[in-house]
Amino acid sequence: MSTTTLTQLGAEARPAASPEEAVLETVPYTRGEGPPAIVRFVAPEFTSLCPVTGQPDFAHLVIDYAPDARLVESKSLKLFLVSFRNHGAFHEDCTVTVGRRIVEATRPLWLRIGGYWYPRGGIPIDVFWQTGAPPEGVFLPDQGVPPYRGRG
Repeated sequence: MSTTTLTQLGAEARPAASPEEAVLETVPYTRGEGPPAIVRFVAPEFTSLCPVTGQPDFAHLVIDYAPDARLVESKSLKLFLVSFRNHGAFHEDCTVTVGRRIVEATRPLWLRIGGYWYPRGGIPIDVFWQTGAPPEGVFLPDQGVPPYRGRG
């Protein structure tokens, strides 16, 4: 998809009814020489629904990826993440689904996602997923989310 075929950026766009219906758009990227860049997206107010109770669940997502030839377009990513608001799934499924969809759309050199879920029933759940070892020579900062102690 070239930048001229973007359907969401610069246009009125509403979140899809579900993550399955959401469209992640991409733009071309020229990687250049040397170690790959690491791109980070942080979504500190990610929400979904518990598939059993229907109660809201909240997470702080940190997505790091090393793009190859495509970048995820950030407005489409935002709309994709918002599509989880009425989606019932467990924390693990939501976190890994976000990572896998970005990989499917962009085919990055590498991706990792950390889903830092706020407690329900007194237990915070942290979910981590990555595509493999990070590329050699990249600067890879800590995700910066402290262990739960009234996270925020």
